[in-house]
Amino acid sequence: MSESNTAGLLRPGHAGAPVTPSDSATIYFRALYIGTAGSVTVDMAGGGTSILFANAQGILPISVTKVYATGTTATGIVGLR
Repeated sequence: MSESNTAGLLRPGHAGAPVTPSDSATIYFRALYIGTAGSVTVDMAGGGTSILFANAQGILPISVTKVYATGTTATGIVGLR
């Protein structure tokens, strides 16, 4: 990652959108806000396999390309760009 891209990731989010968990939809967000605590299963933007965050709530400062319906129990998820 270039230095200019790294600096951009350190800035606060400038837009948000509701996230409907889906096992097939590809998205890109620099962070997630979890409104109601629960598990969140995601694919990270850096690649690799799906990762489960248990009892997540509040801001998750992770860049994601997918929020899975399978394994996600948290609600009120908002993606931040």
